Amino acid sequence: MSISIIITLCVLLLLAYAFDISSSKTRIPSVILLLLLGWAVRQTTVFLKIEIPDLTSVLPVLGTIGLIMIVLEGSLELELNKGKLPFVGKSVLLALLPMVAISFSLAAAFCYYDEVDLKTGLSNAIPFAVISSAIAIPSVQNLVSGNREFIIYESSLSDIFGVIFFNFITLNEFIDIFSFSNFFFEFILILLITFVATALLAFLLSKINHHIKYGPIILMTILIYAAAKYYHLPALIFILLFGLFLKNLDELTQIKFLQKLKPEILDVEVGKLGELTAEFAFLIRALFFLLFGYLIETAELLNRETMVWAAGITAGIFVFRVIFLKIFNLNLNPIAYIAPRGLITILLFLSIPLNSQIPSANKSLIIQVIILTALVMMMGLIQNKKNAQEVTTHSTNQPF
Repeated sequence: MSISIIITLCVLLLLAYAFDISSSKTRIPSVILLLLLGWAVRQTTVFLKIEIPDLTSVLPVLGTIGLIMIVLEGSLELELNKGKLPFVGKSVLLALLPMVAISFSLAAAFCYYDEVDLKTGLSNAIPFAVISSAIAIPSVQNLVSGNREFIIYESSLSDIFGVIFFNFITLNEFIDIFSFSNFFFEFILILLITFVATALLAFLLSKINHHIKYGPIILMTILIYAAAKYYHLPALIFILLFGLFLKNLDELTQIKFLQKLKPEILDVEVGKLGELTAEFAFLIRALFFLLFGYLIETAELLNRETMVWAAGITAGIFVFRVIFLKIFNLNLNPIAYIAPRGLITILLFLSIPLNSQIPSANKSLIIQVIILTALVMMMGLIQNKKNAQEVTTHSTNQPF
């Protein structure tokens, strides 16, 4: 039995790898294929009457580790300097403002139809308002560097803002001055933890001579995140700033402490850490979406009652996106189409307190919104590829 499980897992992950490679050519998001593959495995086990233990409790664990690895992977790719500050500022605002607008608009709809208060409505609306870096980042690897950087910043920051906003709403029984002052204290505390932890991890990365060094660094990163998360601190800030610090050491060489770390040597180590992080992130992301697909019931996928809601939410997501992109005078094609919902949406949905759950926001709605936003992204990327090919052909046919 154990050999069969190993064979099955290896085959599924190799298929996930094939999906990841082919997505750059087909523009079909690998998440759709992974969900379908997981669902097909479920149907096969039912047909063959193979008993599989309940794996529902594994999903949040995989999702949390996957989120850490994906944000770290993305931040280790980002170069930051004074010239990019306006660009980063736009990314921050475009990660935050549409999320807030969508959250309050959808919360108002939930308040009306389910007759709940605004706090409960927001608890259920926020998961739909967050862009999934787990889907967005791998899907834009073939875009031009400016668009790719924007999506990495925006989706990573959207994850962070979404988690902070969600925790602020769900963990505070009352929203008052005390809750805001407590949030400010937690924010300052995580910045201090980030400073100390980043310095320590960078020092260890530069000094460890043992042939095994990247695994312990990744494990300590996850440990620090989990400890901060346990005390309800905005722990994703640590992951993002840690990755940005390591990637941009050359911009901080004037700091005496960094000179002791030998930045020229540390740059090589950071490159290797980034490669290992990308490999690990791929495996965890693939397992997460395969498992989520496996846990999907056919009735949930084809639930007609939620299809209208799903279509309306998806339309609202992209209407708000286009509006804010135009306000900030950014090119719509193809980034207007890249606003998928996915891993972070599922994690936040699973974290909604029992006393705040409402009938309208259910698993069927989550699944359908994830699939619809991924399909919109797919169509946008395919159209962008066609446009790029036409421009190339046109340029090739021009006389010198």
